[in-house]
Amino acid sequence: MEYSIATYFLYFIIISICGWIMEVTLQLIQKHKFADRGFLIGPYCPIYGCGGLLITVCLTGLEEHPVALFSMAILICGILEYATSYIMEKLFHARWWDYSENRYNINGRVCLETIIPFGILGLILIYLVNPFIFDNLSKVPENILNIIAIAVLVLFIADNLVSLKVISNVRLATTKFDKENPKDNTEEISQKVKEFLKDKSILNRRLVNAFPKLTAILKEKSEIIRQKTNEMKEDIATKANEMKEDFNEYVNDAKEKAGKVKDSVKKGIKKTKSN
Repeated sequence: MEYSIATYFLYFIIISICGWIMEVTLQLIQKHKFADRGFLIGPYCPIYGCGGLLITVCLTGLEEHPVALFSMAILICGILEYATSYIMEKLFHARWWDYSENRYNINGRVCLETIIPFGILGLILIYLVNPFIFDNLSKVPENILNIIAIAVLVLFIADNLVSLKVISNVRLATTKFDKENPKDNTEEISQKVKEFLKDKSILNRRLVNAFPKLTAILKEKSEIIRQKTNEMKEDIATKANEMKEDFNEYVNDAKEKAGKVKDSVKKGIKKTKSN
């Protein structure tokens, strides 16, 4: 069934809020403390809204095939989480979450432990959540629905603008401390970035608390490391070629000596027979 843009937008916001509630609840259960999760100031995590929209738009036709629905939900949400991690890292020079210590991870951006629940959530969305949300949204008069959607959109855009300014401080701090302390490693720079953000404003403190595993990405150092790695590869290749040439020369000398010995033996046998 087709819905209006306002309906889909409000659905996106509702799922984003549900995602925020779920993240906060998991934090309370695992670490016994409250943390305002997400990049934005408001109580929502847009990555969940995006995932919910993608699953709804792309996978509603798989209602009669739960196994396929489960698998595709994992694929879609896994790609979304990986892409979000990669883009945020490139934009702000920071790794916001890291699953490198988890088994079966891909570049620390996604792991099996996180994408399997996405498949379960996909089933819950299609079979339980979506019918409830869309049925109730369809009961709201269209003009009122549009007004609500516009009001929420204005607040959402304002939140994004303010949050973008806050998050940009991460990149500025990373660049600042990287230049001032060129000998510091990534862990030390990351700690200084966190301390800088905590002292800057309450919004920056909220961001650090929301992403305790925030890791600064030192672009200049990465390029230096990459350059040194390439130089090491060239040195190894050169030494390998030299070793190969020396080995071939040794083999040729051995063959030559073996040939001389063989000729000497043949001569000795002929001489013996002639006697």
